[in-house]
This record gives sequence, C-alpha cells and structure tokens, in this order.
Amino acid sequence: MMTGSEIAQRAKEQLARLTGLKPDTVSALSKAEEGWHVSVDLIELKRIPEATDVLATYEVVLDDAGNMIRYERTKRYYRGQVTEKEA
Repeated sequence: MMTGSEIAQRAKEQLARLTGLKPDTVSALSKAEEGWHVSVDLIELKRIPEATDVLATYEVVLDDAGNMIRYERTKRYYRGQVTEKEA
C-alpha cells in the first residue's frame, strides 16, 4: 500500500498529464472506503502579478495502488482570493 505522500504525488502527476496544467499544491488528502481522495490545485492561467493567477481545485480519487479512478474540477478562483472558509 502506498503512503499518503506517494498518493498525493501520483495525483499531481496524473492530473498534470491529463490536463496539461501545472500543479500548485495538494490542499486535502483523505482515505475512504472507495479509495484516496485528493484535492489538487492547478494553475489554469498564469498572470502578472501572481495574485491574479487563475487556479482550479480538482478532486481526484485514486485506488490503493495509486491508479486514478476519477477526477473532476470543483472550483476556480484567483490566487489572492480569500474564501469564507479561510476568513
């Protein structure tokens, strides 16, 4: 079985290959019955200044071997944007 950090790395690599986008960070990781749930933030549009970059959060589910079962984009936002959850 893979570790959480290995699963996070696999999620970033597989999303980058599928979308052609650059991963920014892993913002959530949890183990559930159906597999590993990973939230990965990808840079969708690079801008100057960086605070105006457009990012998106993708939810990924991987099996215990690190194979992607499914993924979906769940949110788009500006890098400098503060959400209610963070405030």
